[in-house]
Amino acid sequence: MAPRIAVGHHDEARQPDCIRAVVAEIVLTFLFVFAGVGSAMAAGKLAGGDGTIMGLTSVAVAHALVVAVMISAGLHISGGHINPAVTLGLAVGGHITLFRSVLYILAQLIGAVLACFLLKFLTGGLETPVHTLAAGIGAVQGVLMEIVLTFSLLFSVYATIVDPKKSVPNGLGPLLVGLVVGANILAGGCFSGASMNPARSFGPALAAGNFTDHWVYWVGPLIGGVLAGLIYEYFFKVDTHIPLSREEEPY
Repeated sequence: MAPRIAVGHHDEARQPDCIRAVVAEIVLTFLFVFAGVGSAMAAGKLAGGDGTIMGLTSVAVAHALVVAVMISAGLHISGGHINPAVTLGLAVGGHITLFRSVLYILAQLIGAVLACFLLKFLTGGLETPVHTLAAGIGAVQGVLMEIVLTFSLLFSVYATIVDPKKSVPNGLGPLLVGLVVGANILAGGCFSGASMNPARSFGPALAAGNFTDHWVYWVGPLIGGVLAGLIYEYFFKVDTHIPLSREEEPY
């Protein structure tokens, strides 16, 4: 099968739909990170901290809910990516141009950074908790963990939102993706932090000035996202349907 990756053109940056989509990614990622990092800060402040099973569960639930809502809110504008790994995973399947992908990723990083600095201000200077590897977990283990978790996330995005032959009703996909994110945090949160999202890791790291192990949260998620996109798009997705118009495309 011929590659579907589209490079795009810098003229996209002047198109109204692209401008709206990029601004939407800033807003959506800001709201996602504000709730996600805020839940981790709240769990750390309350009795027991976020290292307990209750703390981990509360963080997982918060991420599951906000991911589901933000994807739903942005699906018709930008696709509701809120994650560079999602953007890159969709780019390798030809669902977004590489040029627009760069704009999306910059927007996601901006949204994440703004959310974390605002959280730091609103909480009286509390440090934003950063993703780091747990004791006894090496860099290779952390990268592999993030690859698997992000692969799971992107595979779910393709299977429940992108694939026109999906078996789930329209509108249910974002909720299912949110549930996968929550489940992955419960599975990997105590080991790698279960980032699955470079922007989600970058915002707190910049606000806290702590980039320990930070590269893991770029390499792992981006590899996992690309692998899931390539495998689903070129192996599982069957394009025997009538192509959707630009306005109808879910991504």
